[in-house]
Amino acid sequence: MIDHMVVGVDGSEPAAVAARWAAREAAWWHTSLTVLTVSGVDGPSVGGAEWRAAKEALALEVARTTRDELAVAEPGVSITTEASGAGVEAALRQASQSALLLVLGPPTGTLSGLLAGSPDADLIARAGCPVAIVRGSGATRVDGPVIVGVDGSPTSDAAIGWAFEEASRRHTRLVALHAWQDSCSGRPFGESRATPLIDVGEAEERALAQRLAGRRERFPDVDVELVVERDRPSDRLIEYGKDAAVVIVGSRGRGGFTGMVLGSTTHALLHHADCPVLVVSRERNGQTSTGEER
Repeated sequence: MIDHMVVGVDGSEPAAVAARWAAREAAWWHTSLTVLTVSGVDGPSVGGAEWRAAKEALALEVARTTRDELAVAEPGVSITTEASGAGVEAALRQASQSALLLVLGPPTGTLSGLLAGSPDADLIARAGCPVAIVRGSGATRVDGPVIVGVDGSPTSDAAIGWAFEEASRRHTRLVALHAWQDSCSGRPFGESRATPLIDVGEAEERALAQRLAGRRERFPDVDVELVVERDRPSDRLIEYGKDAAVVIVGSRGRGGFTGMVLGSTTHALLHHADCPVLVVSRERNGQTSTGEER
């Protein structure tokens, strides 16, 4: 049953910040939280039995210490621990299959440091649930709006659904941001004189309002601000993220190259946003972004 959140910890301060964020999130969603540590490695096993036993004991101690600290901060949340003997990526992917949300620390450029290292793009894109990367000064921010990036893609629509529920549970406003760009010529639709002169910005605003219409009816308590700007999506989302509680995006947008597991906007946010970034690749009802059953 998908009714709990999972946070990966390794004893580092970034992971501890992520754990505290996850506990608050679990409180808002009225769900339980599992504190996950890993003692195994991805790839061939290294070290002897004594070395592995020591790592397992350390991992379990880290999980228990984190649990005890979170229980004080969020006494209303049921918190359990799990120490996996699998490798980092395998453990996280397995945990995501039965979780409502997987929470990790920020990228630092390596996966060798247990769970606080750089989140693998393939893991984030193919996880069985949304993945939150807790980063930036906004990691400790309890107020501020929820920002959702909207581009019309299936994963963007899934992100919209999560964003409305997130804003409703946090009792905060939602900013739906759609950034668009003309062709490289700097004029709408390039230089073709045969193209009718229309207000592209107005058309984009109407399209954005239509995207959100059904969700606004379901969440009348959410104050929604629609923002349409002519700029690179990543630049605008990073800018809005400076004051946000969380930025929510789909794993891939409409553009990009075949074979990319994460869109360029999502990738930029994971490394440069000043607040937690929540990446959604499927609807909460258990369907993938293409409508196939998981």
